[in-house]
Amino acid sequence: MTVSAPELTEQAIKDFAVVWYKALDRHDPLETVLPMLHNEGLEMRFPEVTARGYDGFTDWYNAVTTRFFDEEHTVRSVEVKSIENGQADVLVVVNWQCRGHDGQDARSKWFGFDAYQEWTVVMGPDGPQILVYGVCRLDPMPGSAEL
Repeated sequence: MTVSAPELTEQAIKDFAVVWYKALDRHDPLETVLPMLHNEGLEMRFPEVTARGYDGFTDWYNAVTTRFFDEEHTVRSVEVKSIENGQADVLVVVNWQCRGHDGQDARSKWFGFDAYQEWTVVMGPDGPQILVYGVCRLDPMPGSAEL
């Protein structure tokens, strides 16, 4: 009996986006987050830095999971623009709210943004993986602290 490899579908990508953000909210250990990323050619463009490969992501992840807490990501939309040759171009809108501090701050601050993102997703051995993750725009919510 032949077992077919998982297929990159619109529904698989939408489900994956929710799983991804739940992992970020929980600050899951790196060994459970890294398999969601495609190391070869990985590029993650955040407002503060562009991280490349697992090493770059690890540095970014360690910094933000120290700075931000009580995170809650709510996926507003996942629009798969195309799926061709095992690669998908995806537009994601997520609302991100959390508390955070900058090291010496005596009190935490509240942050709230709608993040507009462009992803390139490929199929990995166990499901979708992010190849390119780009934050295109952050719209602050009323009362949000600045990043």
